[in-house]
Amino acid sequence: MPRNEPTERTDEWGEGRSPKRRKAVRYAVPVAVAGVAAATIGLVPAFAGSGSPDLPKISAQDLIAKIASSDVQQLSGTVRVTTDLGLPSLPGMGGAAGSFGGGRGGEQGGKSDDGASAAPQSKLMELASGAHTLRVAADGPDKQRVSIVDKAAEYSLVHNGKEVWAYDSGSNTAVHSTGAGRHGDRHHAPKDLPGDLKNATPQDLAKQALKAAGDTTSVTVDGTAKVAGRDAYQLLIKPKQAASTVGSIRVAVDAANGTPLKFTLTPKSGGPAAVDVGYTNVDFAKPDAGLFSFTPPKGAKVVDGDKQRAKAEREHGKQGKDFGARKGAEDFKKGLGGLNVVGKGWTSIATIKGTGSGLPSGKGQGPGGDAGKFLDSLGDKVSGSFGSGRVFSTRLVNALITDNGTVYVGAVDKQALIDAADAAK
Repeated sequence: MPRNEPTERTDEWGEGRSPKRRKAVRYAVPVAVAGVAAATIGLVPAFAGSGSPDLPKISAQDLIAKIASSDVQQLSGTVRVTTDLGLPSLPGMGGAAGSFGGGRGGEQGGKSDDGASAAPQSKLMELASGAHTLRVAADGPDKQRVSIVDKAAEYSLVHNGKEVWAYDSGSNTAVHSTGAGRHGDRHHAPKDLPGDLKNATPQDLAKQALKAAGDTTSVTVDGTAKVAGRDAYQLLIKPKQAASTVGSIRVAVDAANGTPLKFTLTPKSGGPAAVDVGYTNVDFAKPDAGLFSFTPPKGAKVVDGDKQRAKAEREHGKQGKDFGARKGAEDFKKGLGGLNVVGKGWTSIATIKGTGSGLPSGKGQGPGGDAGKFLDSLGDKVSGSFGSGRVFSTRLVNALITDNGTVYVGAVDKQALIDAADAAK
């Protein structure tokens, strides 16, 4: 049973803080885990009924059904996010927060940026390392708020109807979007805005894990727990495929309403969790309406997100109707030389075909040689019938980059990547 996180302070949103220091990011409303069919999951006959608290027995199949039927629309609380993927600390980068944070990194010469520091995408990189505190609130599909609370600065994104505000206190920059110009319908704003950070909550992480579950997965109920003061069952998900680097995923599910309260992913190699996301306090009552209102602080730079998007569309030679995430993904895939996925389940491997120019060699002098030596210090040289290349490893994800530039990446061990490269020859 994973240890319970310490209870966070329960002060109200921004209480005791200046408006400049308040912030939020869009919170994805807990939704049903649609399309999860128990018949497709390798359910092991196991029941929860032991441990603390003492709850009625429930099968894995029934617990999954409970998650799928959960329809919590209103909540507020605090989420603790801890990520330890074993990423290397690069010289001069100053850590993930220093590199990608929405604070001082967005300022140049004391001037605020053009909204890049307030873009939700930049915050995803922050959450990829270290420990972070989020305050979340939701009131149906049209009102969400999440605050990433850091010591030096805070980041905000507030969704209220057609209005979406993103605010970075470090650069004092706000981005306002309404979705105007998207398909001629202003009411598409919530789902058309990119980078909503929704995968930073236990609900959405659990949803993704159950989506991946199939005949390659063992799903059981493994005891009970107290999470954020609430009684919960623990759903244990384990890959059956030996090449997976994932040891297990444990999801604490609210016994009363089926909401996932905690998500913990532990690598096969052991040690601390690679991803641990859970509520430290949660309230399922209707949040105060004021939480979903936002006014830019005095002196803040306000960027028109709709105009930024329209400009990007023009630069890409489109007028708006057929320009979007799908087309952008297609262009990105084409630019990479073709993205493909091989394998299935937990051992799926994404491949990007190389263009003939691989990583720099560690031999020789000058910048190229220095870069090669640096890469040699990070990656392991490997070879096979495919040729040779380097494998770069974290605690969860490994990547093989061949000498001709082809990339193989997945949550699989080194040998699985080599085998995939050999099979592609």
